[in-house]
Amino acid sequence: MMKKLLLLTVVGLYTLTSHGQKKTVDQRVDSVLRLMTLEEKVGQMNQYNGPWAATGPLTNDDKLLDQIREGKVGSMLNATGVARTRELQQLALQSRLKIPLLFGQDVIHGYRTIFPIPLAEAASWDMDAIRQSARIAATEVSAAGVHWTFAPMVDIARDPRWGRVMEGAGEDPYLGSMIATARVKGFQGNGYGKTDAVMACAKHFAAYGAAVGGRDYNSVDMSLRQLHEVYLPPFKSAADAGVATFMNSFNDLNGIPATGNSYLQRDLLKGQWKFKGFVVSDWGSVGEMINHGFSKDNYEAAMQAANAGSDMDMESRSYIQHLVKLVKEGKVKMTVIDDAVRRILKKKFEMGLFDDPFRYCNEEREKAQWNNPAHLSAAREMAKKSIVLLKNNGVLPLAKNSGAPRTIALIGPFARAKSDNLGFWSYDWPDDSARIISVFEGVQRKTGPDTRLLYAKGCNVNDTSTAGFAEAIAAASQADIIILTVGEARDMTGEAKSRSSIRLPGVQEELAKAIIATGKPVVVLISAGRPLVFNHIADNAPAVVYTWWLGTQAGDAIADVLFGDYNPSGKLPMTFPLTEGQIPIYYNYYSTGRPATSDSDRFYRSAYTDLSLYPKYPFGFGKSYTTFEYSDIQLSKKTFSAKEKTDVTVTVKNTGNYDGEEVVQLYIRDITGSVVRPVKELKGFRKIWLAKGESKEVVFTLSVDDLRFYNDKLQYIYEPGDFVVYVGGNSREVKEAGFTLLK
Repeated sequence: MMKKLLLLTVVGLYTLTSHGQKKTVDQRVDSVLRLMTLEEKVGQMNQYNGPWAATGPLTNDDKLLDQIREGKVGSMLNATGVARTRELQQLALQSRLKIPLLFGQDVIHGYRTIFPIPLAEAASWDMDAIRQSARIAATEVSAAGVHWTFAPMVDIARDPRWGRVMEGAGEDPYLGSMIATARVKGFQGNGYGKTDAVMACAKHFAAYGAAVGGRDYNSVDMSLRQLHEVYLPPFKSAADAGVATFMNSFNDLNGIPATGNSYLQRDLLKGQWKFKGFVVSDWGSVGEMINHGFSKDNYEAAMQAANAGSDMDMESRSYIQHLVKLVKEGKVKMTVIDDAVRRILKKKFEMGLFDDPFRYCNEEREKAQWNNPAHLSAAREMAKKSIVLLKNNGVLPLAKNSGAPRTIALIGPFARAKSDNLGFWSYDWPDDSARIISVFEGVQRKTGPDTRLLYAKGCNVNDTSTAGFAEAIAAASQADIIILTVGEARDMTGEAKSRSSIRLPGVQEELAKAIIATGKPVVVLISAGRPLVFNHIADNAPAVVYTWWLGTQAGDAIADVLFGDYNPSGKLPMTFPLTEGQIPIYYNYYSTGRPATSDSDRFYRSAYTDLSLYPKYPFGFGKSYTTFEYSDIQLSKKTFSAKEKTDVTVTVKNTGNYDGEEVVQLYIRDITGSVVRPVKELKGFRKIWLAKGESKEVVFTLSVDDLRFYNDKLQYIYEPGDFVVYVGGNSREVKEAGFTLLK
């Protein structure tokens, strides 16, 4: 009883002025800050992991609970579940000032209900669906006592060898910015403090996706113009959307580790962008500045990171061990500490934790969200939208009930797979074997008694044995239709999963060759977390479907597409290379002084002598069961001033036999500039639904803001001159027209 009274007294102190009026959040923060010792302030800047099963390394610290009681911990990660978070919060309330803990978790693409990996969701080009995916993830994990997710990852990535491409939105800054906004708004819902929302975290700040050679944690060296033009826009969009926190990145940027980079954190984020949230380091990245050769020891690392603007230290122990001494020695100013702690406390107030530290610890809400059928339905919808049809020579869609006996053979290491459908950065639950829908189960649910299903694994994901080939070929020889599943296991793409070869692992390609050689109709499903190289399949299989890692409802979603209940509409958010020798490859490259115009144009040109200019599949590519025809582009103004706009209009017609959706994409090119400009830049898209035979007029409006770029002085400007506008179904197959911007 005494503890409860003391808590109410402290809450009242933080809540009311001396005149009994309600304080603003900033006033309440200042009330707490004035009461805090330096040691307690540093404690708020300290984040620990719990010693439980987690999405990162485990931490065992026998003094952890004592430090929580002493107010030396501001946040915990990997502490989920109402029972556990309540227990830890109760410990925090035994501290002198009873400042509640923040609980953070890597909720990347779902919690209880696993949605497609973020790169797959990006292939949907559907902002409402992506926002809904994050909204559901937030609803589920907030019901489990969590306040904060370490997502979205908004790094632009042009190198598919980098394993973390699976966490992001691909290679394009415009699409990436739109998706960053959608995910932030999805996670944060109607605002901080709602019990069905969590704080989002834009990561990794910045340019982590440009790591040299696609090697995780590697260096990044680029011009500031490229940084601002390509890699920063999604972060700016996240900030503009009100993201609560930022996480800095492991890499150094032009020689300065991001964790200790004051240009990124002080000048840009908290200065020019006026970001009011707080910055958390990535796991141990404060201490890792020693390995970079930037810091002598953890003492120096703590000084450099804090002064540069890193507000919270995730797991390196550098702040908790050294910041008090650094302040007393005058090497870190108290104003730096106060600014960081003020930012952290403000989020705790905004989340309502000072009013009710246990407001996210509701057992009934946790139970209600544990198996929410509406969430499973949404996950299935998102998975369908994420699938990309790469090739179809009339094999698809399959008939659900053919009216005559038939045999379908499901072959390959993923035909009956369960957990591999979840992909990296996902959670394993005891009942997953029952909840996750395999491809075999999905197909089984679509077919009637006239269909016989055969199964043969053929091979494992990543070994050299061909012992299962004979069984697979025998099954194929009996089948009328073959569904072949190949790809990556769920732990082959993700953090620390860079690969020099992005071809199918093991002997899967040999299995595919053997099955395709039977001459039977073959549909190849490719399950992966990144673009892969699979040229024999692409060139020889009648149908190829890129299914990524689709989550809990993968099998049903795939079957919906295979049997025509959903007409695929996904478009690639990354360029798929012909071979690793083309990497990095992306659509929005700069022209050179000797541009090659075709594969036959190689003489003293910017081209490989032994490799095509073109990728296997371009950015924005994706087929449908129907076909779409684009009219010529109509411009409302072919010449206009900076104060005017021009409408870009095309008519799109569904010329096939199925209703379907099309992602209409608009690109521009600035022909001549004070700095060279990309050959194409995405500036708009519309996802439209057309019944067969239907036509729709699609209108984009271009203004001078769409024509701006960073010049060599980092000024965000536009320049008069000639431009080309392109509209089409992908970045390669487009209609084009020209216009002129006047002075």
